[in-house]
Amino acid sequence: MADSSRLKGVGYKPLVGVSLPRTLDPAEYQQSEQTRQQQAERLAIRARLKLQYQLKLNDPHRQGLIEDPAMLRWTYARTNVYPHFRPTLKTSIMGLLWGVGPIVFWTYVFLARRVRENDWIFW
Repeated sequence: MADSSRLKGVGYKPLVGVSLPRTLDPAEYQQSEQTRQQQAERLAIRARLKLQYQLKLNDPHRQGLIEDPAMLRWTYARTNVYPHFRPTLKTSIMGLLWGVGPIVFWTYVFLARRVRENDWIFW
């Protein structure tokens, strides 16, 4: 995360736990030559893959489906969540909130209504 003292003139105060957008991060414009070269290589690879896909897509003599490996990986990961699931503190808390939380909430709401209306049948 960027130092907030470097951003005083920009008028942007970063929030706690939130990273800066790349365009506001001063380190974006102070990169080494090696980093710029790596980014250019990745951009060239992406452009070649895009051109190859566009040529396959717009081929008038195309037969069959065009398989996009990235789309296949995304679909596989989307449909097979459990083999890639990692139980963490965040997922445990979210599971409790969304799994047990509504049951506890509605139980309290209905029991509180019964107590207010003296329809308490358990005692």
